[in-house]
Amino acid sequence: MPNGILLALIAYASYSFSDGVIKSLGGQFTVFEIGFFSTLFAGCFLFFTKPRDERWRDFWRTKRPWAVQARALSGIASGVLSVFAFTTIPLAEVYALIFLAPLLVTVLSTLILKERVGPWRWLAVVAGFVGVMLVVRPGFRELHLGHLAAFANAFLAATSVILMRSLAQREKRTTILGALVGYGLVFNGVGAAATSFSLPGLGQLVWLMLAGLFTAGGQLLQLLAVKYAPANRIAPTHYSQIVWAVILGALFFQEYPDWLSLVGLAVVGASGLLTMVREEVRLGTVRWNPFSRTRL
Repeated sequence: MPNGILLALIAYASYSFSDGVIKSLGGQFTVFEIGFFSTLFAGCFLFFTKPRDERWRDFWRTKRPWAVQARALSGIASGVLSVFAFTTIPLAEVYALIFLAPLLVTVLSTLILKERVGPWRWLAVVAGFVGVMLVVRPGFRELHLGHLAAFANAFLAATSVILMRSLAQREKRTTILGALVGYGLVFNGVGAAATSFSLPGLGQLVWLMLAGLFTAGGQLLQLLAVKYAPANRIAPTHYSQIVWAVILGALFFQEYPDWLSLVGLAVVGASGLLTMVREEVRLGTVRWNPFSRTRL
């Protein structure tokens, strides 16, 4: 189990590095161009990670085509919105809003799946929103479209989790990832061509490749992690990204959260962990599984 936890921590560090690279490219390219190249390179690296009993050329064969398309579309929208958020507002604030996703899963579960939610999980939802308010502080500091994009990203992530519950046992991994990569390339490619496409220089191409490599590395490390430890045990490592957001923001982007923001980030993380604990106590499993990444 320690090996699985360590691999999961490295996986989420890899995802955070990818987000940091994307943030550094803000202002150099459009959102669509960053999305196109990062998806392209991530797809190239992910090509070598398919399960042995699956084939990429069969990814289009689906058992639940509408659910697969809906999951892919939510992933595309999530990818575009996340790039916009990372390139316009501080890393810590993006993560604080995106990490509302497990709490939104609770809300959507009651509305869509008609699940019963106990008082402890509702307390976690309220606490999570309070934590975000401490970080973002609307009315006390200027809000940007990036904040709205990050919140919309959290909603899309929660929607994807609901969809994945019906797909996880019925669809191949190559089908889910193949549709996400294919749609992402087409959508971002059209968006880049319709806006102001500029051919990346060699140095910029290396950074775009690194963004894709870190994303693909995170996916591969997640697959390895669940071989050593149950997903329920390593799911809490997802919140290590909050720490990476603070570290990367301070080291490379001169973003220094004040003590109130740090308290808010801690509350957001604690509320998400409480949600996981209560789900496992009540249901015997963690229904919010961060190992199903919404975006590339």
